[in-house]
Amino acid sequence: MLGPLQQVIGAVERRQTLPILGNVLLKSTGGDLSLTATDLEIEMVAGIDSDATDDFQTTLPARKLLDICKALPDGSAINFTIDENRVSLTSARSRFTLASLPARDFPGLDEIDAQHSFAIAQNRLKSLFDRTSFAMAQQDVRYYLNGILMEVVPGKLRLVATDGHRLALAEIDCDTGVDDDRQIIIPRKAVLELSRLLDGGADEARCILSQNHLRVETDRLVFTTKLIDGKFPDYQRVIPVDGNRTLEVDRDTLKQSMSRIAILSNEKYRGIRLTLAPGNLSIQANNPDQEEAEEELQVNYDEAEMEIGFNVTYLIDVLNVLESDKVQIKLKDANSSCVINDSEDKESLYVVMPMRL
Repeated sequence: MLGPLQQVIGAVERRQTLPILGNVLLKSTGGDLSLTATDLEIEMVAGIDSDATDDFQTTLPARKLLDICKALPDGSAINFTIDENRVSLTSARSRFTLASLPARDFPGLDEIDAQHSFAIAQNRLKSLFDRTSFAMAQQDVRYYLNGILMEVVPGKLRLVATDGHRLALAEIDCDTGVDDDRQIIIPRKAVLELSRLLDGGADEARCILSQNHLRVETDRLVFTTKLIDGKFPDYQRVIPVDGNRTLEVDRDTLKQSMSRIAILSNEKYRGIRLTLAPGNLSIQANNPDQEEAEEELQVNYDEAEMEIGFNVTYLIDVLNVLESDKVQIKLKDANSSCVINDSEDKESLYVVMPMRL
């Protein structure tokens, strides 16, 4: 019971307008037992191993049920006895009685009209979300930025996220089975839940696309989310193609340096200055208290000297998701965005806008 409950609990809002949205739907049909949770935007259905013989359905307070299951000894069985508006749980010498709400009042998402589907390994889909989700906007008035663009193209699956100051793009080769490009925008909460729910194994997940929904089915879970109805910006236009200065540096060394320099950056704007010279990178920060930090690194760079400012948090976020030893940064001038990617892996790239310091 505990595993499936922990899977679906993410759909249960702590503060909800409808009391029944704080409950999970427990449903048995033909010996199959399932748990369903929803917030009217996303819906999760998890299968449970049980020896239920009767068909029934009821709803129980989700967080209380989860806390009870966590508090019981590992491996102990739970017996449910269902009355009109009460459900008794007994396990060994423990007994709990929970108030239930009628299952007929439990809301479900609209039936989805599947227009296209494809299969992908869970670890590959999770990797795409993990490499891009940090760049999503949070509560932006441009609501279409509060999520991730999923682009399904022949032979490739691509995810793009941007908050207007930075952009993350990751793609993989995948048999998508489409003849023409399709775009959907997945809401922020659904992205974070999918990233949590997909496991790191090679088991397949099936993605089903409809006009207004995305459904992801795994062996024991069905996850459905409404899509954001909007037009995602033309991301290709903001990816610089004319960066003529290339800097190559050890990723871990750069990340550690930036983490140290960030300590004395302005807490509000998080700005740092990069000064490039052949073979050398100087990173500087200062703050309103007249405090300063500076560090120099040896790098592969043989172009003209230049200075450029960045939000250090944006750069560290990118370095956290890159995996190769070396990172490549392409620059044009102090007023143009830079492009960051792995030296070996060309499946993901990151664009960060500069700051005026």
